[in-house]
Amino acid sequence: MCVRPIPLKRTDHETGLWEIVDIPCGARLASVCAPCAEKQRKLRMQQIREGWHLTTDPTDAITVETPADEVKALVLDRCQLVFDREEAVKAADPTQVARLDVAIDLLDEQLSGMRVRGTLPSPADPASPRRTRSTRRRQDTTDLPRLPVDSRTTGKVYTTPDGRKVQPSTLLTITLDSYGPVHTGSRTRRGKVHPCQCGHLHHPVDPALGTPIDPDTYDYRRAALDAIFFAAGLDRFWQNLRRAAGLNLQYAGAVEMQKRLAPHVHYAMRGTLPKALLRQVAAATYHQVWWPQFDVQVYTVAKPPVWDHTAECYTDPTTGEPLQTWAEALDALDDEDAEPAYVLRLGKIDARGITHGTKDAERSVRYVTKYVTKDLAEQADPSSATQKAHYDRLHEELATLPCSPTCANWLLYGVQPDKAKQGLTPGRCSGKVHQRKTLGFTGRRVLISRQWSGKTLKDHRADNAAWVRTVLAGAPEGDALPTDTAVDRHRYSFAMVRNSDPGVPDLQVRIMRAIAQRELWRRQVYQAQQPPDPVPATGTSALALAA
Repeated sequence: MCVRPIPLKRTDHETGLWEIVDIPCGARLASVCAPCAEKQRKLRMQQIREGWHLTTDPTDAITVETPADEVKALVLDRCQLVFDREEAVKAADPTQVARLDVAIDLLDEQLSGMRVRGTLPSPADPASPRRTRSTRRRQDTTDLPRLPVDSRTTGKVYTTPDGRKVQPSTLLTITLDSYGPVHTGSRTRRGKVHPCQCGHLHHPVDPALGTPIDPDTYDYRRAALDAIFFAAGLDRFWQNLRRAAGLNLQYAGAVEMQKRLAPHVHYAMRGTLPKALLRQVAAATYHQVWWPQFDVQVYTVAKPPVWDHTAECYTDPTTGEPLQTWAEALDALDDEDAEPAYVLRLGKIDARGITHGTKDAERSVRYVTKYVTKDLAEQADPSSATQKAHYDRLHEELATLPCSPTCANWLLYGVQPDKAKQGLTPGRCSGKVHQRKTLGFTGRRVLISRQWSGKTLKDHRADNAAWVRTVLAGAPEGDALPTDTAVDRHRYSFAMVRNSDPGVPDLQVRIMRAIAQRELWRRQVYQAQQPPDPVPATGTSALALAA
């Protein structure tokens, strides 16, 4: 049961009565609410399990609704107004342009209240020019095989020597490159410990595991930058892999933190591919960061650039010269000889075939989701002085690196950030990249492709609730549900209340009441699943048989 339930006041408009009901907090981290986090993890396991070994492509349950005649008429009127506005702009009639802008805004307000998808751009907003980059591949990378991508999402079917048809899938692990030797305690399949490069055999709980053997030569800057752009590199990897395989590969995975404080990811991939092809694509995958160069710090955190109120820009604290603006810095990248500020490359890749219905498949599902209830850096929480020093050194590097075009740390490298304003403090950016709980990684923890199972988490919750209602109704599994299970949404109204409001029971009382209710539900479901009692073949009553 949820240990942090949210109390709501539910009012029945038919009877006029009200009561306090609790809803789960829905936390995804065990440190916040362990029961809710475990429920979320089991739902993710169900989603991965159902979509991993599909033999047919999932059907898209989302249907595009045909627009109503009223919507079509409003869109046509808006198109005419936009055309008239363009004519007014050419005729240099600002009064007519202002009137048409008001009319277009009124139509947009009407469209926002109707069943339409997406939004239309406002002609009054100036369109910002889009910078384009060449798609030519780098010369220092291997060739990338490419095939026309088919819409098929299922893998290849194999025939075993005994004539059985199997369609295995893949457990894929992607790890970043090494930044220097670290203390390791890897074991063989028989439990034998491999010696570390330092010459010692480390215990599995040795506090030195994952820390650099020589911290002075460890490349902390590259480790920090790889963590920042790791999510973009994963997206690029799946784009390249789909083009190399020639089919729409589907995946479900979760990002974890290694003991050396580098993120890596475990994927459940539908279908199988040759390991040589996977390694080739991983070696040919890279992500270029087209930002101004930030390899050398021009200023320090103690003496950063200052804001000039007259010029409304940041200037050199000594000479008073304005810093290069963000637009000027990007203009320098339009040169043909310009190089990206950083290039991310993937490291080692490991793939293993998984057969549906085996114990290994279930273990792999648990392996992929084992850390989704923990914060990214929670399982790598330092416990020794050596680990704390490694943790602090990596966080110190992240504190001065830019995380986005608007990051205040650009001032340290002589560039004004995009949309610069007064009050930016280098080294104090509040972006998630610089926080200790993320250590640079700010992408999604759980990575699910769109056609994995054809269902969202909401759909899986609805399936589970439908199964419970079917069992309680006494119908065979898969039969149609009774129609009287629908709830009148207009009968009840809900309002937020506080734990300290009058009429709200204590938290302990509400939790005990919820436990009792949950136990009652479990007994009802258990009894509904039991086979019915046998009926005597004759009409003799039980009392006559007892006599």
